[in-house]
Amino acid sequence: MQFPIFKTKIKGLERKFNLTDPKEQREYFELKAGKEIEKLRKYLKGNTFVAYLLGKKNSGKGTYSKMFAELVSPERVDHFSIGDMVRAVDLELRDVKRKKELSSFLEKNYRGRFSKEEIFRILEKRNTKSLLPTELILALVKREIERRERKAFFIDGFPRDLDQISFSLFFRDLIGHRDDPDIFVLIDVSENIIDERIKWRRVCPICQTSRNLKLLPTSRVGYDEKQKEFYLICDNPNCKGAKLLSKEGDEMGIEPIRERLEKDEQLMELAFSLYGIPKILLRNSVPVTEAKNFVDDYEITPEYVLEWNKKLKKVHPVRNLKNKRDSNIKLSKKQFGVSDGVKVKEKLWIFLDDEGVPSFSLLPQPVVISMIKQMVNVLNL
Repeated sequence: MQFPIFKTKIKGLERKFNLTDPKEQREYFELKAGKEIEKLRKYLKGNTFVAYLLGKKNSGKGTYSKMFAELVSPERVDHFSIGDMVRAVDLELRDVKRKKELSSFLEKNYRGRFSKEEIFRILEKRNTKSLLPTELILALVKREIERRERKAFFIDGFPRDLDQISFSLFFRDLIGHRDDPDIFVLIDVSENIIDERIKWRRVCPICQTSRNLKLLPTSRVGYDEKQKEFYLICDNPNCKGAKLLSKEGDEMGIEPIRERLEKDEQLMELAFSLYGIPKILLRNSVPVTEAKNFVDDYEITPEYVLEWNKKLKKVHPVRNLKNKRDSNIKLSKKQFGVSDGVKVKEKLWIFLDDEGVPSFSLLPQPVVISMIKQMVNVLNL
């Protein structure tokens, strides 16, 4: 599969946007995709679509679709996760009344090769690696969509297996959205990006906010002198300075999910080869040698380099400093700040893509620009 590089850079535009600032982010999207956003808003006043998100685990499916919805029409676009739906069913099984209601629904709507008793055994004994029967997934999805208002849907997590690709071609008929255009949204993310996202992921034990020690730190960073390691401090004031923690196994990166990533790749290749359903191709990276022609520097994912200086301990919380050069890091654009004795410096992150090409990873915003503009073309707006 060849994913084209999408150009978001506007010739002659000198303004730089801080994409972490909500106001500047809105101005960024208005400038770079305002016309297309307005076309989509008009379309969604009386129409919907069903889009299937296909990408490797941790490729950003939820991030991109939710940002699209918030920008275009939050009340008319919904992100629907099959995984979240199944986890909700797990909770239903623990409640006698809700389990009875689920049983009644399956009695009327489930059609498949397993008895209702077998279905409940499968549900109760399932683990994160096992896949539920496709016929059961379809019945549960039908129930979930019937509970919601008629909206455009980004379906995250279906198809999940090779035999489910053919079901997805008729999915809109099965769920009652017969006139909706259906679209495959394929997301290309290099394994090295996914690996770094997992290895450096940190999660608040209280509010469950997820950040990244290397790629997306919180505003305060600490250093454990005994363990000789850096840590993030949650920005949520309700968490009262809670230390973000890594999940068990995250230090192994992609190795525990390599089989899953290979299957995800096969799914995308099969979906890409099918006729009769339009595709949106989202690329998360751009070769270093091509970057200046396609994107602006502020659209590139930065890497944060941490340094410990005991003399600076408890000086002040992190704050942004304007374009302060640092000769020790060749690609550094600014010194990010100091927090609890930790100096945080920012530089452009370079990694090797799956073909071994030195590349930059893109922030979500330029990828969503690509999604918006391709969606307009796919819907013939």
